[in-house]
Amino acid sequence: MTIPQSDRLAAVPVPGGTPAGDANSSAHHGYPEDPDGVFTVLDVGGTTLRTGSYDPAAAAVHRVRRVPVEGMARHPRDPVAVLQRRVVDQIAHEVARHTAGASPRAVGVAFAGPISAGGLVLAAPTVWGRRGDPLPLGQLLTERVGAPVVVVNDLTAAAWRYAATETEPFCLITVSSGIGNKVFRGGEVLLDADGHGGELGHWVCDPSPEAALCDCGARGHLGAIASGRGVLAAVRRAADTDPAGFAASLLAALCDGRAPGIDNPAIATAVRQGDTFTTEVLRGTVTRLAQAIGAVFTSIGVCRYVVMGGFALAVGERYRELLVGELVRLGCFGLDADAVDGMVSLGRPDDDHGLIGVGRLLADRMSRAGTR
Repeated sequence: MTIPQSDRLAAVPVPGGTPAGDANSSAHHGYPEDPDGVFTVLDVGGTTLRTGSYDPAAAAVHRVRRVPVEGMARHPRDPVAVLQRRVVDQIAHEVARHTAGASPRAVGVAFAGPISAGGLVLAAPTVWGRRGDPLPLGQLLTERVGAPVVVVNDLTAAAWRYAATETEPFCLITVSSGIGNKVFRGGEVLLDADGHGGELGHWVCDPSPEAALCDCGARGHLGAIASGRGVLAAVRRAADTDPAGFAASLLAALCDGRAPGIDNPAIATAVRQGDTFTTEVLRGTVTRLAQAIGAVFTSIGVCRYVVMGGFALAVGERYRELLVGELVRLGCFGLDADAVDGMVSLGRPDDDHGLIGVGRLLADRMSRAGTR
């Protein structure tokens, strides 16, 4: 599998070395020559920062540590520039902690936001909210950790996990703090050089003035309605507007009867256990996602959809069933119900997609560099 220009490894200068991602640089692209070493890999999402070691020989990740991201979820009043500094500092700290202060072999970062061909983080609505200035994250981290650093979009990284097993074009969708997607077709992700594309979470599916507010500052985006955060807000609103229905629900029993006590784990548990109140609220949000998938299918004919992300996987098979049900109800032109059911699957039941994916990406790049 190849990476299109917008998601190729950015040419990040290595102190005393050559660019980490320049296809025309000298052998090994500035990487240390130890063929048996592990990579330090990170996955920076809207709520959680994951750090681990990726072993290319075993194609596995281990020593995984999870901490809350020092972004807007923890510091909602901080301006974008301050949040950007916090996140950069946190990533550098986690790398140093993971390697006990030693210089890592190489670092791969899967990041929740569009990445340009030049390696800039163009936006990170779930991490620091409004757009702010582009952040040269790879360059900043390389200067801090003293090793080559590669930064790619988190779903592009995740694709390296799934591309090995998906034999036809597919759309990878994450339903977590936000919503994102990437379409992989003909061996590459469909993006332009400025990183546009793969952001279904920012499709306006509700144009009304009072529509839900997205983390990016706009209203009515799919991510504001159907993400884990969007579902949580919708369920809390439903509990306030239908107190009797909420009081009679399993969800209420899980939250001591208090709407402010509702959280995503309780929502996932209630849906898995068949709670009608919670399931119907979730169904309303899934309808919007089904509309988006229907548009992708009818416009470019992709017939495989892999759904991952912390919220969707926490709900599990019931989430897939609800999504398929809405796709069948709305219709996928030319497909019957069995075909629709067969085109949607859940991702692996863990949260290591970005870690494994960016590790595989690094291993692939080092393997290619070693043959030059």
